[in-house]
Amino acid sequence: MADLQTTYMGLKLANPIIAGASRLTSKVDGIKKLADAGAGAVVLSSLFEEQIQLERARLEEDRTRWDEMYAEMTSMFPHIEHAGPEEHLALVRKAKEAAGVPIIASLNAITPETWVEYAQRLAEAGADALELNFYATPTDLSRPGREIEAEQVSIAQQVRRAVAVPISAKLSPFYANPLNVIARLDKAGVKGFVLFNRFFQPDIDIKKEANTFPLSLSHEGDYGLSLRYAGLLYGQIKADICASTGITTGEDVAKLLLAGAGCVQVVTTLYKNGADQLGKMKRALEAWMEGKGHATLADFRGKLARANQADPWAYERAQYVRTLLRPNPLD
Repeated sequence: MADLQTTYMGLKLANPIIAGASRLTSKVDGIKKLADAGAGAVVLSSLFEEQIQLERARLEEDRTRWDEMYAEMTSMFPHIEHAGPEEHLALVRKAKEAAGVPIIASLNAITPETWVEYAQRLAEAGADALELNFYATPTDLSRPGREIEAEQVSIAQQVRRAVAVPISAKLSPFYANPLNVIARLDKAGVKGFVLFNRFFQPDIDIKKEANTFPLSLSHEGDYGLSLRYAGLLYGQIKADICASTGITTGEDVAKLLLAGAGCVQVVTTLYKNGADQLGKMKRALEAWMEGKGHATLADFRGKLARANQADPWAYERAQYVRTLLRPNPLD
């Protein structure tokens, strides 16, 4: 039987299929279900500083709404403070006890100080590793991209110095040169890169003339960008590569590993097919490996990366031009 064991950021995984951060990983029962179904690791639903700030503001508004309603009354309620990240930290502790697989905490913060503070608290709660979600939707036309990149590299350096557990960065593809940003984060001590983050995209209901907020799931085959950059990065950085987006089958996993990824994260296929899809993906990957005579993942990982390609244009735009110049590009 093929051996699916691998490592990610130094963590030992029974297989390379990781359950990514989502609502499915926000409760202990769901996390345990995914682990029992065969997840090599679980990324917990993200801790969002913005959500905590919003909840804190709403609590303060509710607490003080009726203050001084009468002259003799200064406050309706005793002083109550929002618990901050405590509920999420409890999830980390309980998940670590229940899952039996590596637990990776996902973090979205705002300021450098809170990135460091929350990272420390997640690590202290028992997370085996941290996943820093780096993304920016620029709204200031005067702010240069290099400033955003430098800020993210600085945050990674500060978090890396503050915690003992390994850190990964889940990145946007929307940099002028993602390879350069990844190389700089690699030098800063980031141990893994998740390629790529799938962002919320707004929509508009033209009948109501109102903004809508659809659940934006990936589609089968959306892994193309992740595959390209896994192929370009393999052998060029020290950190591990974890592919994401549109990976739905064991055959998809094989493709990403051939390109150079060491593991993958899946979410949409779990929403659509349930936790049992993890076992199906593992069995399909094993069957493919056995059919090819691969005993371990190391036997074929990166086999088709750019560094190992006879065709130097396989991961570059020129390949697109060559495809169009075929007599029938659909063949």
